[in-house]
Amino acid sequence: MAGLNETASSDRLHIGFFGCRNAGKSSVVNAVTNQEIAVVSDVKGTTTDPVQKAMELLPLGPVVIIDTPGYDDDDKLLGEKRVARTKKILNKSDIAILVVSAVDGINDYDKELLSIFNTKDIPYLIVFNKCDLIDSSKKANLVTGLDDKQKENVMYVSAVKKEGIEELKNKIGSLKQEGNKKSLVEDIVKKNDFVVLVTPIDESAPKGRMILPQVQMIRDILDHDASCVVTKETELKNVLDTAAKKPDFVITDSQVFKLVDSIVPKDIPLTSFSILLARHKGFLETAVKGVEAVKDLKVGDTVLIAEGCTHHRQCYDIGTYKIPKWLRETVGGEINFETSSGTEFPEDLSKYKMVIHCGGCMTPDREMLYRMKCAVDAGIPFTNYGIFIAYVNGILPRSIEHVPLNYGLCH
Repeated sequence: MAGLNETASSDRLHIGFFGCRNAGKSSVVNAVTNQEIAVVSDVKGTTTDPVQKAMELLPLGPVVIIDTPGYDDDDKLLGEKRVARTKKILNKSDIAILVVSAVDGINDYDKELLSIFNTKDIPYLIVFNKCDLIDSSKKANLVTGLDDKQKENVMYVSAVKKEGIEELKNKIGSLKQEGNKKSLVEDIVKKNDFVVLVTPIDESAPKGRMILPQVQMIRDILDHDASCVVTKETELKNVLDTAAKKPDFVITDSQVFKLVDSIVPKDIPLTSFSILLARHKGFLETAVKGVEAVKDLKVGDTVLIAEGCTHHRQCYDIGTYKIPKWLRETVGGEINFETSSGTEFPEDLSKYKMVIHCGGCMTPDREMLYRMKCAVDAGIPFTNYGIFIAYVNGILPRSIEHVPLNYGLCH
């Protein structure tokens, strides 16, 4: 188990390296990280699957480096699969590095990747590798056909001779967007506030530890010079009755939302970990609008239940048991459910009447926003577990009353 002082993968800057076979992607990755992360060979297509490594990279700090297979893989069956996986990696990349062989120059595959970077609004660099193998006149011709913006993002390196690598790392650092992601409770908790956190301990709770959003919430509250008490829902009434000070806020796990709402007096603000996490990741407003689709569902409709991580499912699992049960009760009949988990997310959402996603605590922000945007583009309502649970229990207005929607990560 990773220590609590380690940065979670979902909070690390994800840097993807893309390009054609034999452009030297893996060599550049190894040079940038100063580690033998990827296998290097003169044989085209040595990298057959994405290689991912979490590490500290100065001057950037905690990052995830991703080396990808050649985008021009021409193997009919395996090549198509590798290219598809490369596109999926783009969905979670905060920064894209296009590695181009300076000997060969930019080709149509590279141009296609640049087009995808622009479509997905991903900050990128064009890195001409193997510059030690060409003369100055050839180097000057490499940018022919690039527009002014693309030319500003060009770097020249030699991974073998380690030339231009430090400049490349500093340039990557300049693309990192700073200061636009606020904390979980920055505008709802102030100095000397008292917050109660409600965290059920049942068969789905991890043995001997807290889940990530709960740990993040505790730290965030402390960072704002406030204090908190963590309790189970079964002890909540006693905490409220015996506390020397009335809580300024109660934040609960969504699974016990209805019970907690019945216990917490109406003059005390109440919300959930899931709602604050959705706001933090930048899709709360969309999710609040999306949940209204529940009232339009009909018997026989199909709903996608999506989760960002994989875990052993319990018999009363929230995604495969509780949410389907609540939906069937709300609709008054049978609803069809499909599930996705981990890095898998359907490319075609047209058959679904809505998407209900988990809180995404282990899913990178860009990946969560990508999934949300895919649904919005397809005209499919998108919401998350916490908002759905608050809605079906009639407490959504209360749960967002003191939580401004227009807040969090700006993309």
